[in-house]
Amino acid sequence: MTLVTAHDYTWIRASLLFRRMMESGYTLTLISGRTPREVLRAMEAEPRGTGEGTAGLIEADDTHRAEVDHDYWDESYVAGAFSTPGVNGDWTLVLGFDGGLGIAAPCAEMLSKGGRVVAHSTNGGKPIHLFHWFEDGELRTTFEVPSSRDGSTPDELVPLLREVRLPLTSEGEHDESAPDVDRKAAVLALAERLTGVRVTEALLQDATYELGLVPEQPAEEWTSVVVDITDAHGEHLHKEWSYEEIVTASDRVRAEANAPVVITYNDSPARDRSEHETGE
Repeated sequence: MTLVTAHDYTWIRASLLFRRMMESGYTLTLISGRTPREVLRAMEAEPRGTGEGTAGLIEADDTHRAEVDHDYWDESYVAGAFSTPGVNGDWTLVLGFDGGLGIAAPCAEMLSKGGRVVAHSTNGGKPIHLFHWFEDGELRTTFEVPSSRDGSTPDELVPLLREVRLPLTSEGEHDESAPDVDRKAAVLALAERLTGVRVTEALLQDATYELGLVPEQPAEEWTSVVVDITDAHGEHLHKEWSYEEIVTASDRVRAEANAPVVITYNDSPARDRSEHETGE
């Protein structure tokens, strides 16, 4: 396994292609042991032929977006997939300028059965940067902030996270004393550690992509909302509200807002006598 670190991916900050990916939102997914056609089929993508390089992928996606109903927020997009060598054989790389939506979790779980799926994404705008590692049908580790991880084995990658230069202690907590690092570059290095696939600008720009129109995914049901923030003074807040708690609070606020307004007058007895004696 290569000992790549964030330093090996400093090219992303000088890349016009990667700048577009960051601004528009992207997902880059690596799938072991599956062909591009198998992956696109699993994503329920409608075949759209092939595209030469990222220029062909972008042209196909732009053409699709020009055809959609602009009165409706349509999250369908054109994804491109190609095969590239990595650890233990060929991997399929899927790139989509999808606003950071990513491959749906059930699809990624299915594609990882008997193998591995690694994905990273950015949603563009006010960025949310996500990382996912699926192994044999299971989401093993996922995070937005490396010190706040989730999944069935959230701490398994801590040694690798530290090796690619993400600022973590050996216990997986945020390391205030660690030097600054380009976290996106470090995540690309982490993906290479897990797949053996070195992503370069030339690899993305020169590949022949199999194209597929990925349909809009139904909204996932949610059961809770989590707020996990650290302010400028280092104070940490972690709070989780269940769906039932949020619904109850919303109903209470709605009822209070719709309640009739009752105005009462609480004049003092002394004032009442004074008004009676003066005839006012």
